[in-house]
Amino acid sequence: MADREMYLQIAALFAQTDEITIETTLMGEQAGQKKILTGEERMLPPGEHVYRETLYGRSRAVVCGGGHVSLALVRFLKLLDFHVTVIDGREEFANRERFPEADEILCMDFEEGLEQRDFGEHAYYIIVTRGHKDDYRCLRSILKKKRDYVGMIGSRGKVAMSFERLRQDGVEEEEIRKIHAPIGLAISAQTPAEIGVSICAEIIQEKNKYPRKTLEEEVLRGIRDENAVTMVTVVEKSGSSPRGEATRMVVCRDGSIYGTIGGGPIEFAAVKEARNFSDAGGFSIREYDLSNSKAATLGMVCGGKVKVLFEKL
Repeated sequence: MADREMYLQIAALFAQTDEITIETTLMGEQAGQKKILTGEERMLPPGEHVYRETLYGRSRAVVCGGGHVSLALVRFLKLLDFHVTVIDGREEFANRERFPEADEILCMDFEEGLEQRDFGEHAYYIIVTRGHKDDYRCLRSILKKKRDYVGMIGSRGKVAMSFERLRQDGVEEEEIRKIHAPIGLAISAQTPAEIGVSICAEIIQEKNKYPRKTLEEEVLRGIRDENAVTMVTVVEKSGSSPRGEATRMVVCRDGSIYGTIGGGPIEFAAVKEARNFSDAGGFSIREYDLSNSKAATLGMVCGGKVKVLFEKL
């Protein structure tokens, strides 16, 4: 049986690590049992009738600079469910009043903030400081870290100068090619908000090249809700079905939900099932068939199958 505390334990572990692998037994006497795997256990193949998934914490964005572009950028990043840190050494640009939505604000030198803090191996670094020299200092510190993305604002001329300086400093050409500069997609952005949109669009493009399963913040809020009764997880999909494997939602007694498994009739049917879920052991699997011959019962035709796991919280 799923345990609310187990999911909260998983969420707490993300403060220490970027990724966690868990297994859920799907059949037999141990059906519904969950286990957090050690590093060694992750290397072994999963057993029979086991659903194994590697979950990642919220993506982290580190914004270097607290200027006008950052004001818009932080808002957009929060809408995209990023954990956002803002770094700037100027008190008037690094404070809670200016960035009420940021998760963390570091009023300190850029190099100090970047080198003293551990942002994990999958962070997204966005360099939008007030000047070319600070941009370069940030870039040199970030290139020492493992990361999923680094982008730097600036004209093509200034970017070319920075890249040449990196070469003179002995940075490998392969590392330089990984830098997104000038930052953002080419959409002729002019205003701070438009530049923020272009940066976020590029980050989305890069992030979704290699999609990762996450325990979304909204789902975590649902787990903490005392009225929540059932965790609903997509464990298998085929064809043109809605959202992918490991998509989750939490269903409350009144039918309200946190998260989504794709909306539409499938989600409606799953919510109805979850509200009154009472299978022995608090664990069950249902399959929704959306093939042309069977989808009429759910009011749609999209030609796929979805296997859904229900767990009592």
